[in-house]
Formats: sequence, C-alpha cells, structure tokens
Amino acid sequence: MTAGTTKLPIAVAIPTKNEGLNIAEAVKSVLGHFEAVVVVDSHSTDDTAKIAEECGAEVVTYTWDGGHPRKKQWCLENVRTDVDWILLLDGDERLSPGLLAELRETFRDPSAPKPAAYDIPLGYWFSGKRLRHGYTIRKRSLTDRTRCHYPEVGDLDAPGIGEVEGHYQPVAATVGTLTHPIEHQDLDPVTAWFERHNRYSDWEAWLEHHPQVKEQVRQVKSRQGQLFHKAPFKPVVSFAYMYLYKRGFLDGRAGFDFALAMSFYRWQIALKSREKPVR
Repeated sequence: MTAGTTKLPIAVAIPTKNEGLNIAEAVKSVLGHFEAVVVVDSHSTDDTAKIAEECGAEVVTYTWDGGHPRKKQWCLENVRTDVDWILLLDGDERLSPGLLAELRETFRDPSAPKPAAYDIPLGYWFSGKRLRHGYTIRKRSLTDRTRCHYPEVGDLDAPGIGEVEGHYQPVAATVGTLTHPIEHQDLDPVTAWFERHNRYSDWEAWLEHHPQVKEQVRQVKSRQGQLFHKAPFKPVVSFAYMYLYKRGFLDGRAGFDFALAMSFYRWQIALKSREKPVR
C-alpha cells in the first residue's frame, strides 16, 4: 500500500487448518489494504499460525463444538465486529491486483448504498496451471455481516464436511457482482485436491439419502449450482459442460485433467449414494 492510502473499510477473515504452504501468500495479498486481517485457525498441527503471525496477521483460534455456528458464520459473528463488511478468504486464495483496485473503487464512498453482498469470480489453478476457460464459479465472499448469514441446514451429522459450511452461499437479500477474481492457487500437491473431494463426495452422497436437507442446500446454492443440482447423468454433463461448452480444451492438458477430475468427483457421489445409505 502506498503512503497515505486509506485502508478499505473491510475486515478480512481467513479460516485455516494446516495451510502452511499457502497462508503466507494469502496474508500478503491483503495485508495493509484492509482495516483488519484475521486468520481464524482450527488448531493447525503445522506452522500455519506461526507463519500468519510472522506475516503480520492477527491469529485467533476457533474450536468447533459440533453445532452451530460453523466456522464461516462464526467469523461473521466474532471477527472484528466493529467493521460491518467482511471478506472471507480461504487459506489457499489470494486477491488479484485487479480485484483490489475494484474494491477501492466500489468503496470509494463508504456511505453510498450497496447491496448486502458481492459475488466474486474465482480464478482457479489446477495442477500448477491457471484455468482460463472451463471453470466459472463465483463465490459470495464479501458480505455486510449485518444483512447476511449462513443458513443452518440440517447436515451436522453428515460425513465429509465438519466444521466448515458445505457448498452453499450465505443468504443475502441483494447481491452485486464484481468482475475481477480471487485467485484460488493451492500450492499443495494434487493429491490434496483428491483427498478433499473424496470427503466432499461423502457429504454429497449423504444428501442423496436425506432429500429434505438436500432441498435446503439446493435453495441456498448459486443459480448455476441450483440448475446443476437437478441435472441427470451428472458425470457426463459435468465433463461436457466444462471441457466442451466452456471450452476447457483451450487450457490444454490441465483443462482436460480438471474436467475429468470433476467428472470423476460426480461419479464418486453417484457410486457412494448407490452403494448404501450414508448415515
């Protein structure tokens, strides 16, 4: 940040657990530009907390008690509550320079009317390469905590997710859209991606045997997520959508690998849900 530049009236909360390889880049991308940068750590067994402190972030400890609030809602309720706006940034994400400039323009007049939340595109990296075409997810990462909340869906007993909310958005009455991305550049090996998605597929399979909870989740997903939620033949549809319709083939081998990996993820969900009810 250049001398004399006003900090953005936003608190950045970075939920972490064992993000030692990634946390330094996440903190450095936001430090000095925002009113506060707080790493919310779940008893990491690596050097996540130490690295974050050395980089200049405040570190607080989160302990999940098995109920609500889960971690992201806890951040809305507890992290620098003197600042209404909060940006939730994963430990393997960082702000792009373009997004930082866009936020400065958006908050140039803090008193100007704003929606309750902003959806932000996610720039996704897979196996070391930035995907330019096949990945089109937007995350509702920036919220006015006084007007937003994460829903309490009935999946506390579901496997695979645990302390962090599942794949659904915070509820907001009005939503704006920003154009520049948060960069999701995980420095962990690709095996970590498969380990995470193996857990996520446990959760998704559990939902298939709990239709009321599945409908609760569907209602609080993004519009794209709601449409895909009802699609038949999801493994095939997923690959065709990413690799062909969204032109993932233009990303070369990484585009093919990612589309195939996501198709495999959808196949895992279907297979696990057919094998036996997940309790």
